[in-house]
Amino acid sequence: MNNKFRTGIGFDVHSFAENRKLILGGVEIPFEKGLAGHSDADVLLHAISDAILGALALGDIGMHFPDTDMKYKDADSSVLLTEIYKLVRQKKYSIGNLDAVIMLQRPKISPYSAAMKKKISSLLGTNADNISIKATTTERLGFTGREEGVAAMVTVLLSKDDE
Repeated sequence: MNNKFRTGIGFDVHSFAENRKLILGGVEIPFEKGLAGHSDADVLLHAISDAILGALALGDIGMHFPDTDMKYKDADSSVLLTEIYKLVRQKKYSIGNLDAVIMLQRPKISPYSAAMKKKISSLLGTNADNISIKATTTERLGFTGREEGVAAMVTVLLSKDDE
């Protein structure tokens, strides 16, 4: 890998579930439902993980942390992203910037976006100014508009470290 820059795209979706915490971007958000999944179902951190793995041409999160492996049952996605970021460092890359959009009707994300940026930037060893988090309601269209779940899409730019 001798490219100065590498880009990746990540996407994830989870349905809402009763009796689960809603974790987005590593931040617990008060809401009547959480997201269904093998891990904590943090769609934002999963999409970030896939974007990074894609930029490095290393597959996807399911290849690295399969949902058939019980050691990842209810796993904290922050821990999984930390492991993925180790691969970035091993390849001598750093986060250039990350742009994310979360698709959901409710709850409102803006009160939590600063905390998400802080959490994600700490996990990825970068300045919070390099992280963008946006949300859209999808105008009540589709499964997110019907409040059946949450989706997230992320793009990431990795920069080769000066050697």
